[in-house]
Amino acid sequence: MNLTLNWITLRVRDLEASIAFYHEILGLPIQRRFESRGKQIAMLGSDGQPKIELIQAPSDEPTVQPENGVSVGFEVESLENAMEELRHQGVPIARGPITPNPRLSFFYVLDPDGFEIQLAKHHEL
Repeated sequence: MNLTLNWITLRVRDLEASIAFYHEILGLPIQRRFESRGKQIAMLGSDGQPKIELIQAPSDEPTVQPENGVSVGFEVESLENAMEELRHQGVPIARGPITPNPRLSFFYVLDPDGFEIQLAKHHEL
């Protein structure tokens, strides 16, 4: 079986706040917005890359709790530049930077629903 990741779905409380975070702060392009079965949905991400699917959960439907271990990771060109840019935009660093080994450094921020977003830099040795 040859699999390719298409998207990761996050059920969010406020679609507009989540779009603002992923599009305006992280810079993911909005591929499309639509409604399906009464739910508002947005797909974000670059062409040829897996997408983040944001689904606004109805108020009577529980969202996935961030403490259940859901996180989303992105690669950045410079950890320092990413941290500086996020701080400048008022996004606090939740954890890190962490360097578990010489090949990897990363830090976490939280999205509007509290999901951990990991920004990582892989280093060549």
